[in-house]
Amino acid sequence: MWSGQPHPDEGHPPPLEAVPVPWKSVGPCKSHRESPRGLAETSGGEEGPAAAQLDVLRLRSSSMEIREKGSEFLKEELHKAQKAWVPVGLTAPPPPRGTPQELKLKDEECERLSKVREQLERELEELTASLFEEAHKMVREANMKQAASEKQLKEARGKVDTTLFAEFQAWRESPTLDKTCPFLERVYREDVGPCLDFTMRELSALVRAAVEDNTLTIEPVASQSLPTVKVATVEFGSTNTCALSGLARACRHRIRLGDSESHYYISPSSRARITAVCNFFTYIRYIQQGLVRQEAEPMFWEITRLRKEMSLAKLGFFPQEA
Repeated sequence: MWSGQPHPDEGHPPPLEAVPVPWKSVGPCKSHRESPRGLAETSGGEEGPAAAQLDVLRLRSSSMEIREKGSEFLKEELHKAQKAWVPVGLTAPPPPRGTPQELKLKDEECERLSKVREQLERELEELTASLFEEAHKMVREANMKQAASEKQLKEARGKVDTTLFAEFQAWRESPTLDKTCPFLERVYREDVGPCLDFTMRELSALVRAAVEDNTLTIEPVASQSLPTVKVATVEFGSTNTCALSGLARACRHRIRLGDSESHYYISPSSRARITAVCNFFTYIRYIQQGLVRQEAEPMFWEITRLRKEMSLAKLGFFPQEA
């Protein structure tokens, strides 16, 4: 409601004269919607309806402009969303290209590749079935061999010398390295003594004592002896004479007894005999220390095998690499 007239240079329209109209309540919600009409009712003279119509046109023009801009904005956003939306893991399929003849060739190629894939799948299934059959065959053969071995083992167990096995069982209950027990006394008399009985008796006794004490060292002989600044060692014999047998042999190893710095050259035959006895003592030491966790029979058969190795070495049978 204007309280006064503005100056002409302010550019405002001339004031409208107030015409008293009866007041009518339209409620709190309709008062804003019917404001143009109320403005028309409150204005008097011939300029009231024109001003109200001008305001309505301005409102309509503004509303249309807002709607057009909003519609354009929504179209642009929808277009961006359509371009950006692609299912996860897929890419937008490209439009088909090429002539009908090219499309036909592509279809034929796809069909050919599909047939190749089916063929590969069939071959893979056949190969898998063949492998399973071969595996079952190998298992059957292994079971047959195991059954045959178990049968042979049972037959061999029936032929075990009851006296030797009884002596071993008595020693196994209380394992010791005492040579006076029946089991070790027999092994010393039948295997260890003859295997370490060399021509040079004095050196043979020293070797036997070192083997029993586990203080004997065997080392290869270098092809070329290099000078050393350490304390010189005493070497007996030469690389062409065995210190134990006294025979002219090519000696590729030498032995050292305990902490002594003396070395003795030995032949391959002497080395094989010493090694066989050392292997036997190593195994019975493992049994004494509780490192072998087997039944009595497997232990007895292993000791029998080691005694056999000592007998063969004593007779001169040993691997050539020795």
